[in-house]
Amino acid sequence: MHQVPQHVPSVIHALIPVVNKYGYLAVFSFLFLEDFGLLVPGETVLITAAVFAGLGDLNIVLVFLVGFAGAVLGDNLSFAIGEYGGHPLAARFGKYIFLTPKRIADAEAFYNRNGGKVVAVARFINGLRQLNGFAAGLSEMKWPKFLTFNAIGAALWVGVWSAVGYEGGNHISTFLRYQLYLSIVTVSALIIFVIIKVVKKKRAKPAPKVKL
Repeated sequence: MHQVPQHVPSVIHALIPVVNKYGYLAVFSFLFLEDFGLLVPGETVLITAAVFAGLGDLNIVLVFLVGFAGAVLGDNLSFAIGEYGGHPLAARFGKYIFLTPKRIADAEAFYNRNGGKVVAVARFINGLRQLNGFAAGLSEMKWPKFLTFNAIGAALWVGVWSAVGYEGGNHISTFLRYQLYLSIVTVSALIIFVIIKVVKKKRAKPAPKVKL
């Protein structure tokens, strides 16, 4: 095994033993689990494997193909759970996280209008990436549409990080920093949007009539 450049983030150095031992299986497994919805470092494993490929220890084409397959399959399993089990789960436990039938209906309408773009872009945003498939399935998006945009997003996401890692990781820290900024801005915007919607809804309610 070649020496991994010291300028790459320490989290990548921490995952070197995993990628060194399991190789392509680690790439597939971690990306599958992350896109299924679990909080595992799939993206970081992908970058680490790409760095290995740049050093000649792995094949970059196989890293991309295995990563792409894991990402797509994980998201599609999450989509199936959202589609076939999402509504019963939301009906039973939704009240504990303020997920009312009205809000579920609003989410469905949002995905029906913008779902394709959301599915593709969500790959690059931590948090949304893990919930992407389940949310799309819950909103009853048509599976062929989800599959198409999900594959496009996966190809772009896996391709970007594979290229960055393969080229020696010179810009990994910059990419990770900007991705963090993008995630913070996006999540903040969603929170603000929800707050505005709630405030507008409360203001639109007619004042209660006072009985004389």
